[in-house]
Amino acid sequence: MKLLVTGADGFIGKNLLLALKPRADIICLPVTRSSSDADLAAAVAQADAVVHLAGINRPQDGQSYNDNVVITQNLVSLLRGRSVPIVYTSSAQVARGNDYGKSKLGAEEVLAATGCPLYLYRLPNVFGKFARPNYNSAVATFCHNIARGLPITIHDPGAALTLVYIDDVIASFLAALDGTVAPGFVETDPIYTTTVGELAEQIEAFRNCRGSQLLIERVGTGLTRALYATYVSALPPSAFSYAVTEHSDPRGKFVEMLKTPDCGQFSFFTAHPGVTRGGHYHHTKSEKFLVISGRARFGFRHMVTGERHEIETSGERSEVVETVPGWTHDITNIGDTELVVMLWANEIFDRDKADTYAEAV
Repeated sequence: MKLLVTGADGFIGKNLLLALKPRADIICLPVTRSSSDADLAAAVAQADAVVHLAGINRPQDGQSYNDNVVITQNLVSLLRGRSVPIVYTSSAQVARGNDYGKSKLGAEEVLAATGCPLYLYRLPNVFGKFARPNYNSAVATFCHNIARGLPITIHDPGAALTLVYIDDVIASFLAALDGTVAPGFVETDPIYTTTVGELAEQIEAFRNCRGSQLLIERVGTGLTRALYATYVSALPPSAFSYAVTEHSDPRGKFVEMLKTPDCGQFSFFTAHPGVTRGGHYHHTKSEKFLVISGRARFGFRHMVTGERHEIETSGERSEVVETVPGWTHDITNIGDTELVVMLWANEIFDRDKADTYAEAV
């Protein structure tokens, strides 16, 4: 398939072209504002399908919202009656009847009159990577500013927001192009609802995983996952890394990497040859150890029965050793090199409720 993409250098266009990059079965014909009329005509002549993203969101000098209709009329005139699938990004503003919404509705009507298979997306606020701050959405602006320690402006914290994530939009586009979505009005799923104040609060919270707190939000699913990806994509290269605190003593060092609200924390430690670390038990806390390099012996003793158990492992094989409540345990470097061990604990360390009691194995 040869696919014409208008507005290819815009926010949605950049994401679409990147998503299509691995697709050997689709040849993209990108058209941007810098393309000439001849470039557009040549692309239309080759196109087997069209994703029409070009439009005016914020009129600049000499522009008007009505240009959305004119741009679409020019595209349609070049099709010369050919029937090709068209994906069009309209706007949820159509329902509000403002000038922008009227122009997008006018463009819809021009496309509908062609008789081409038409996939109409009346999109609410779209957010994600490559969005421009102070242009595409409040999400882009908040992420850009908060990632740089700049202030944000909120006029009404309770103002409602309806959002769709760029990856979900692109996935729906691809489904339409692949013929698994029926022509007509297409709704992107999922649609997220929040408020301006909640949005700002969530993005601000993403900063907590850096510095002294190291506390990551629940970024694995839903809106928080999408917002976190957007926030990270807004980081300047100078912020791609950050320092964490290192605790050193004669035994080696201990470094906390990441903490979660309800799934514990991740850290690592080292031990010099012959050094034993640990020597304590827990009532409830459990831990998982993975030796990254070096050789280690884990010792265990049951606090009631006195039963003993030992495990020897090394960085040469991937083996997790788990501590068990009610067993005192330690780890000894039995090799000739530095021992490096990754550690997960199922709860964040709380000095006031440490659940850690010294007891030699």
